[in-house]
Amino acid sequence: MADARPLRRSRRNRIIGGVMGGVAAHFGLNPTGLRVVYVVGSIVSAAFPGLLVYLVLWLLIPRED
Repeated sequence: MADARPLRRSRRNRIIGGVMGGVAAHFGLNPTGLRVVYVVGSIVSAAFPGLLVYLVLWLLIPRED
């Protein structure tokens, strides 16, 4: 994928930290749909600690320039 965007936290599509907006932009997905799937997956699955994963991604993914 030579034309793929690097994974960065979004500055335009952000609600809290821009993590889901950045992931959605990287993979070419709808940010709102990705947020809904992420929250529902976090609530439904006891094995997926959504808040902890989000915080780790917030720290690891650099902010968009």
